[in-house]
Amino acid sequence: MTIRVVLADDQTLIRAGFRVLIDSAPDLTVVGEAATGFEAVEQVRRTGPDVVLMDIRMPGMDGLHATREITADERLAGTRVLILTTFEVDEYVFQALRAGASGFLGKGVEPAELLAAIRTVAAGDALLSPRALRGLIARFLAEPDPEPRTAPAELAVLTDREREVLSLVAAGLSNEQIAQRLVVSPLTAKTHVNRAMAKLGARDRAQLVVIAYQTGLVRADPPAR
Repeated sequence: MTIRVVLADDQTLIRAGFRVLIDSAPDLTVVGEAATGFEAVEQVRRTGPDVVLMDIRMPGMDGLHATREITADERLAGTRVLILTTFEVDEYVFQALRAGASGFLGKGVEPAELLAAIRTVAAGDALLSPRALRGLIARFLAEPDPEPRTAPAELAVLTDREREVLSLVAAGLSNEQIAQRLVVSPLTAKTHVNRAMAKLGARDRAQLVVIAYQTGLVRADPPAR
């Protein structure tokens, strides 16, 4: 099964490089390109890709706005947005994840890592490196949601084990690491994660992380100054 990708970046050379790389993989193909957020939304609605590689800083509608447009469209429920940034911790990354993006990568990522990231996101998993997760938490602490969720109402639908798993997801642990921590099989860990996602209406692990901090289930010390 071929994973269909749309490239959204205002730099032609970057798009061209990504296209050559992605099209060289037997299971990936580029089905559209966009230089602005408006074009990205149009291309996604026209082609219905599995993954959008989305730059944040683009003229007109930026990648953040475009991400909101895409993730809010019920017809595009199967499309995942992977944010590309010049720096791994971007000032807009947390807002993008809150808007529904499934993760992000620095533009300096190695070719093999980029291809693996596309496959990861297409499979429905979130892509959050430990460094990216720390940046996400720091951004949340610096700019809390103006309309925070209330923990009791939000998390009451979860079992105690699902809350425990949610805490571990928010700490950046993979399913395999969660399984080791809880002494269960990776499949069981994945099942708990999927159930928590379904109950909380989260698209993927990235949104689970956001929810964990918004509800106060998980807290972190403010980053050192």
